[in-house]
Amino acid sequence: MIRAPIHPKLLRWARDRAGISLSDLTSHFPKLGKWEAGEVLPTLKQREGFARATHVPIGYLFLPSPPAEPLPIPDFRTLAGRQISHPSPNLLDTLYVCQERQSWYREHARGMGQPPLGFVGSVTARVAPATVAERMRQTLGFAVEARRDCATWTEALRRFIAKADEAGILVMISGIVLNNTHRPLNPEEFRGFALADPLAPLVFINGADTKAAQMFTLAHELAHLWLGASALSDAGADALPNHTTERWCNQVAAEFLVPLEALRAELVAGEALHKSVGRLARRFKVSTLVILRRLLDVGHLDGDTFQHAYSEELRQLADKPKGAGGDFHLTSAVRLGRRFARALVESTLEGHTLYRDAFRMVGISKTETFHALGRSLEIEP
Repeated sequence: MIRAPIHPKLLRWARDRAGISLSDLTSHFPKLGKWEAGEVLPTLKQREGFARATHVPIGYLFLPSPPAEPLPIPDFRTLAGRQISHPSPNLLDTLYVCQERQSWYREHARGMGQPPLGFVGSVTARVAPATVAERMRQTLGFAVEARRDCATWTEALRRFIAKADEAGILVMISGIVLNNTHRPLNPEEFRGFALADPLAPLVFINGADTKAAQMFTLAHELAHLWLGASALSDAGADALPNHTTERWCNQVAAEFLVPLEALRAELVAGEALHKSVGRLARRFKVSTLVILRRLLDVGHLDGDTFQHAYSEELRQLADKPKGAGGDFHLTSAVRLGRRFARALVESTLEGHTLYRDAFRMVGISKTETFHALGRSLEIEP
């Protein structure tokens, strides 16, 4: 058996990084306590198993000390007014795979002769949020009136995603790392991020968050693309961010979904709050969470009433039964984004991209699974 030296603090760091306790890992690695005490060295096979269990690249466990892992994009998340300094491995791995997908798509778009998208980086935060929101609605073709034929706001969300995809934006929605259901993403850590690029703008939405929250997150991250600023954020319809960019993006998102002047015209004096919220959500085809936020913005609610109503609405949404996971291949298309998925499958089938590389970006290991994904996108191998 091959036993190589390993610094005990690397083992403790890997556990802490993954948020796994010593007791939780001991059943799989009975001698872990002795490894961390420096009394026994793990074998190479045990080290590999430990790396998989803690989602750490095996090479890290050969370093003399734990590596620094700065986030690859600006971090606008805050907790009690402070930046969060220790991203989870699930968040990091999601960011890394999305960067790889974006890099691939950028080269693909360049090879196909696709022109840069003019809206990426077309504004600054000095432009009024209402002005930017109107430009976004025109670019996407997602004005309030265009949503009227949607039966529900959830249907409007699907159309919103499709419109962003048609505009050239890679929209990826997932609640797990790749296809690993044992690695869920935590919406309390982040709701989404934007990776700005003129050829391959990408928005990732944490699918573990409620669908009601996802609509606002998508609008918020699109505002980041119009700024041309990649960022990780946790801002939602209930947030009043301290960071100036986040606050501006929230204002743009709110105005994009529910223009304030249009909302004022719909208000009915003396109407009960629950009736107003339901009616306005149906009128604007947005979630009740967004309506509550706009009622606060227009001065129809004070801060305390808003927070109470928002918390109660969240509780009711959490109590609603969640649907089944659905067809794996259709779900995969949502996780990957239809624009990216179609481009990757077609490129691979045509021999321009190696199956090995495609499998890594998709998170699968079988050719038949990949071909089935293609068929779900109406692409025959």
